[in-house]
Amino acid sequence: MKGIKIAFELKKLPFYAVSHKQGRKTLEIQAFDDILTISVQYDYDRRPLDLSSEIKEGDVVEAILLDHRIELYVNGEIKDEEWPAGGILFSVEDEFIADASLRVTECFKEDLVSPSVISSFENAEGWCPGNGVFVGDCMPYRRGDEYHILYLKDRHHHRSKWGMGAHQWEHISTKNFKTWYIHPMAVPITDKSEGSICTGSWISNNGKEYLYYTIRRARGMPALISRSISDDGYHFEKDEKFGFVISDKYHAASARDPKVIRGADGLFHMFLTTSLLKENKGCLAHYISVDMEKWDECNTPIYVAPNSDQPECPDYFEYNGKYYLVFSLRGRARYLVSSEPFDNFESIDDSLIPCAGVPKCAKWGDRLVFTGFKVISGYAGTMTFKAATALENGKLVFEEM
Repeated sequence: MKGIKIAFELKKLPFYAVSHKQGRKTLEIQAFDDILTISVQYDYDRRPLDLSSEIKEGDVVEAILLDHRIELYVNGEIKDEEWPAGGILFSVEDEFIADASLRVTECFKEDLVSPSVISSFENAEGWCPGNGVFVGDCMPYRRGDEYHILYLKDRHHHRSKWGMGAHQWEHISTKNFKTWYIHPMAVPITDKSEGSICTGSWISNNGKEYLYYTIRRARGMPALISRSISDDGYHFEKDEKFGFVISDKYHAASARDPKVIRGADGLFHMFLTTSLLKENKGCLAHYISVDMEKWDECNTPIYVAPNSDQPECPDYFEYNGKYYLVFSLRGRARYLVSSEPFDNFESIDDSLIPCAGVPKCAKWGDRLVFTGFKVISGYAGTMTFKAATALENGKLVFEEM
């Protein structure tokens, strides 16, 4: 993976460097008041992408500029990252006007296979990775005796990549809700056309593990329903042969958050957040498949909102003989209940799920365990949990973990 490396030592502060090409600024480095900012220009947008970090005199700085990702390291530790679109204006041949000499070279980053477990930590309640990384939408999944959580890795509270988010799927798991294990990133951004890997779901089939998600693309392009596949549940590869967009009766650019399940009818069902264009109403589109390869649209969505608000991050599960459809409006999740798998869902009094932002759940023992995030300064924050059981009429009763 070929890129550009810019390396320098902050021998004194303040520090300034700038590069121009054909009268246009292509890259700027500023360091003063103990803050370093590197601004990189692209032909996609006149606004640069910024990398920043706290610094001090004597720090060694490296900026790695790859086609789909840029990174800032200070003394060998990653401090910030961004995800470009379009073409970079800066090149190795460009000359800097600088307070001190910089080393600008081509670099190569090899894609190495990570171990299944990278590290561990204790207690995920109130947890986030730190160092400028926050927890976004969570997608729990029960696999054997492990409770897995895929979550959206967030930097800059959804402001990365010119506001597209540039989210990627991180992966942790536990067997006891005390000790948690960090696994390799499940779904990274690997192409500059990818604006964000949106929320989705995990399903097992025929000995393989499937992650379904949509890829947000720039300039209102239809979102691509995509997937990654794994043999071991820890190392996933994007399925480049798979992908489709929803029909033109829906708002295809906003399609996202596919929830995929296998129904009692033996078919695979997918529910997607979007809107009905003619009716101007938010909805959960319903697609079905025999083999998870070809997906056919059902005539009607599984849920249609009373207004234009889109029901986000759908979840679906059966529990104690009842079927539950979960979705969030402006971050607050609520549920509908039915005695039938895909029809006649009804609301129950006080149907909000008290688990902070856009929670989803997986069964754990005889309870449901919901996972969400508590907001810090906008989108994303720290992880949080709530357990639930159900009354005979399907009403969920929530309790602490």
